Amino acid sequence: MERRAFLATTALSALAAGCSADEPDPPPRRSPGAAASASFGPTGAADWNALARGLDGRLIRPGDASYDQAKRLYIPRYDRVRPAGIAYCDHAQDVAECVAFANRRRLPVAVRCGGHNYAGWSTGPGLVIDVSAMGTVERDGERAVVGAGTRLIDLYDRLSRDGRGVPGGTCPTVGVAGLTLGGGVGVLSRAYGLTCDVLESVRVVTADGRVLTCDARREPELFWACRGGGGGNFGVAVEFTYRTHETADLTTFDLRWPWARAAAVIKGWQRWLPSAADGVWSSVQINAAPAAGVPTIEITGVALTDAGPGLQRLAAAVGSEPDGPNLRRRSYLATMQQVGGCAGRTIDGCHAQGDLPGQRLAGRFPRTDYAGKSHVVLRPLSDDAVDTLVARFTRGNEAAGRSVLMDALGGAIGRLRPADTAFPHRAGLFCMQYLANGDDRAWLRGTHGAMEPYAGGAAYVNYIDPELAGWGQAYYGPNLDRLTKVKAAYDPRRLFRFPQAIG
Repeated sequence: MERRAFLATTALSALAAGCSADEPDPPPRRSPGAAASASFGPTGAADWNALARGLDGRLIRPGDASYDQAKRLYIPRYDRVRPAGIAYCDHAQDVAECVAFANRRRLPVAVRCGGHNYAGWSTGPGLVIDVSAMGTVERDGERAVVGAGTRLIDLYDRLSRDGRGVPGGTCPTVGVAGLTLGGGVGVLSRAYGLTCDVLESVRVVTADGRVLTCDARREPELFWACRGGGGGNFGVAVEFTYRTHETADLTTFDLRWPWARAAAVIKGWQRWLPSAADGVWSSVQINAAPAAGVPTIEITGVALTDAGPGLQRLAAAVGSEPDGPNLRRRSYLATMQQVGGCAGRTIDGCHAQGDLPGQRLAGRFPRTDYAGKSHVVLRPLSDDAVDTLVARFTRGNEAAGRSVLMDALGGAIGRLRPADTAFPHRAGLFCMQYLANGDDRAWLRGTHGAMEPYAGGAAYVNYIDPELAGWGQAYYGPNLDRLTKVKAAYDPRRLFRFPQAIG
């Protein structure tokens, strides 16, 4: 069941924010924009020193001892990008200070939390605004107030102590901000919805430096856009308030068939999936190890209750009994660690190693070099489509180090309409993610292209694809026009921009 552990071993990874006026933070120790008050002109050392003095957080610049570590993202190939400055912001007013500085100095801005952006767009040559230091998790009855820099493993750990949880993703080092703003698909989404579905409010620093609290009444359009409209588009999210659910022990399962049964497994799983209980999540995983060998196919999953009867129906749909099902009951937190690939480690060990915000000195979770593409599949793949997919893994060593993950959607996800949040893929049957180690995209392009006639038209923005044609419609579908209007209203000068930014 340790999908992350397998992918890390093969150098892959499944992975992994009428209206009221502003609601400012408590008065800061200096006036907002102080760092940007120097004369307008080229950004030199004096300007950066002024920004550093204006922050309660920490500014790291080239030449500083921590710079090489601070500029890293989760994917090592982006280490070559050298930001002019990386600001670890302690609170919303630090973010507003950075926004004012970037506006006055006309600096490009990148927003970063966990640093897992597939295209590397959470870094850049200008100012990186990093929210990792905002990592608090506080219970408020059945709600949780969560800092935007919180890593998933810390969210799960803190809330599970009170028997509560928020549906999220798998990778323990992913930040809640990017996950939520792009939707938030995970192993409990069929039961409780996407992460953005349980979002009740979000605090955002906009391009003009305002700190806005957004919910269904206050700034409702920005709130809507923050529920699936993609990270880095509309401002810098600094805090989220989520509805929580009760947690209990969960069952994980793992079913394996011989590779010769691969097509039958996919076809049977697709037939079974619409009838699966909402409390049962599953994923078909095709993996080709880096060394030459026969690919493998398995179905892994997580169930809130007894999975046995449902898995018997699954085996009947496939037409043969699997090896397994390797059922195991675990605590909620242990399950999240298991599916995240850090089973048996301490919570600190489930972090990246280091002494910067979001890291731990005892951290052992590895960085991973990979590339990915995706389709959100709306209806069962045809027999020809399944055969085409299987054939992509049977061409000698071409597929070595490649994977395809087919993660179930449906259940609670489909009970909202496409326009209820910015995430449009409510009718999706499953999300298919194509992964390859390193930055060798030839197999990815070929496989994605081969499946496009069968599964094309929709993709998941949190698996952002820098090569995707028609990305706006693919990520956002009928919600794109409304998102474009929100962008124009809150960031008319496009301070927050990257190659696939809205607007």
